Amino acid sequence: MVELKLRILDLLKEDARTDAETVATMLGATREDVEAAIAELEAEHVIVKYAAVINWAKVNESVTALIEVQITPERGRGFDAIAERIYLYPEVNSVFLMSGAYDLLVEVQGRSLQEVAAFVSNRLSPIDRVLSTKTHFILKKYKHDGIIFEDREEDRRMMISP
Repeated sequence: MVELKLRILDLLKEDARTDAETVATMLGATREDVEAAIAELEAEHVIVKYAAVINWAKVNESVTALIEVQITPERGRGFDAIAERIYLYPEVNSVFLMSGAYDLLVEVQGRSLQEVAAFVSNRLSPIDRVLSTKTHFILKKYKHDGIIFEDREEDRRMMISP
């Protein structure tokens, strides 16, 4: 059953809209086994959410920033309490605990550079235990979560062989 679940996850990662009947056919399993496995994965919170991958650059003018945050961990709770305080802001898309030169990597979305800058200076930097921040604005997204966002032209050159 573990192998079936892993194969189901691989298929759903590629297209979360694939129905159980199609998944069963692709994997040589029964629809009932696939439905049961998916229900277990959802109950165990392995499958957390089904979501569309959207290229927001084609829809609206928004700004995404990656912010390196150095913090002093809180006694007894480590980095978790501060990370929770940060990820509860609606502007924050993701928060990761990192190894290396900084502690947290925070992904923030805003309508403009000024809006993201205001978030950093008015909300993020003043948090107790935040020592420093370094903001990097994403200029163009080529690939994200294994999905290529760039429209590529087809190579129309003639193939020449010796």
